[in-house]
Amino acid sequence: MIKDVLKNADEKMKKTTEILKKELASMKAGRANVAMLDKIEAEYYGTNTPINQLCNISIPEPRVLSIQPWDKSAMKAIEKAILKSDLGINPSNDGEVIRLVVPELTEETRKKIVKNVKKTGENSKIAIRGIRRECNDKLKNMKKNNEITEDELKKAENDIQKKTDNFIKDIENIVAAKENEVMSI
Repeated sequence: MIKDVLKNADEKMKKTTEILKKELASMKAGRANVAMLDKIEAEYYGTNTPINQLCNISIPEPRVLSIQPWDKSAMKAIEKAILKSDLGINPSNDGEVIRLVVPELTEETRKKIVKNVKKTGENSKIAIRGIRRECNDKLKNMKKNNEITEDELKKAENDIQKKTDNFIKDIENIVAAKENEVMSI
């Protein structure tokens, strides 16, 4: 029973870390990255569809994304979706391929990105702590209902605290790596 509670908390913490990695990958950092387009959807035959499902996306140069729609009629919708997004990049279209040139980052832009990276990391830490609190509440309820002993409660609380500390350390490392990536470009 305790194992189930701890396993559930561990799975939720892993998922939180994975979400953080995906979010940070989609932040532009001066280099072309296919993940930058993951959250962008274009209206295609009346349905919002992720643009990565409408085209082939490649990186022919370090700062250029090449988007080649499988259906040429989707080109305008993809362009429109990119313009509406928070990417801040103007697409250029030659009738066959849409190109996105990722601009060089200014010092000010780098600082803004780092600030967003830190904020996203902090939100992930808050989520991890929330998972710990939820787990501890379940354990205390189990103790209250005489399902576990005081010793089992203390050991389980120590285990969840160790997991929390490890995941928070992982998040800090992920955030630090992204900061270094942004500042060293």
